[in-house]
Amino acid sequence: MGPAAPLPKSPVSIEVEARPIASFDPRDRSHLQFGSLRYRSGLVLTSKHREFGGLSGLRLDANGEGFVAISDKGNWFTGKIAYSGSAMVGLTDVEVAPILGADGKPLTARGWFDTESIAVDGPTVYIGIERVHQILKFDFGRDGVRARGEVLPQPAGMRRLPSNGSLESLVVGRKGMALAGTLIAISERGLDASGNIMAWLIGGKAPTQFSVRRTDSYDISDAVQLPSGDLLLLERKFSLFGGAGIRIRRIALALITPGATVDGASIFDADLGYEIDNFEGIDVHVTAEGDTVLTLISDDNFSMLQRTLLMQFTLVE
Repeated sequence: MGPAAPLPKSPVSIEVEARPIASFDPRDRSHLQFGSLRYRSGLVLTSKHREFGGLSGLRLDANGEGFVAISDKGNWFTGKIAYSGSAMVGLTDVEVAPILGADGKPLTARGWFDTESIAVDGPTVYIGIERVHQILKFDFGRDGVRARGEVLPQPAGMRRLPSNGSLESLVVGRKGMALAGTLIAISERGLDASGNIMAWLIGGKAPTQFSVRRTDSYDISDAVQLPSGDLLLLERKFSLFGGAGIRIRRIALALITPGATVDGASIFDADLGYEIDNFEGIDVHVTAEGDTVLTLISDDNFSMLQRTLLMQFTLVE
């Protein structure tokens, strides 16, 4: 027998500073309603730790407090959101650790660093990796950030995704509904023959493909399933002449079937006149008061010109 594999490094505690964002609309603090969303609170997050940043996906616990996030440099971030009343005021107990492959070594050791999407199904966490178009499965409930990623079989067609437009969204269908337990994987900008965005339903006997209609040059950066079952798509666009923008589209669950091309109305959109950045993560939780809260996080690309924003809105049905 060869030497035992070295134990992975322990998670490292880091300090994250948080500066509140008083208003989503910096021109009018009384402006709170934006489409179907009502602004609750927001934070600009910074840290002196060199690994902090590049946050591309976020999943919260049922209380909207505990979180697990991933960066596009192959790291886990875990911790808690601190609140004062309904407003976020900071992050506590933040730790960073490398995401490990099946061999127990960091994914970055094999050049798999562009971890862009995350889904949680009870004790199981799924991670999507851009450029190599792979999905990994982790027993997070048992091993936490020391869990090793098991590579899932690659669905047909996924290998042909563009290097920088690959897997950006993973959602596990909620129990008791259509697609329960199914892993919904949506690309950022992998286009089918009709110019729509490719997506997959993984689970059951064999993966099947569907498409999301692409409009107004938006790319998909994350998705989440509401308690009602509908899917929310977080989308963004950037061009030198058209500027930057984000929007959220709502897709009826019943539309998501093998071979379908799905579409839905925008419930929220904003441009650079508002407090936006490169939003790449979205999650949902329901408060004790019954509010459905959307949490958005932005990827600063480790750039001095961008920010890590954490924002929450109430969904107004």
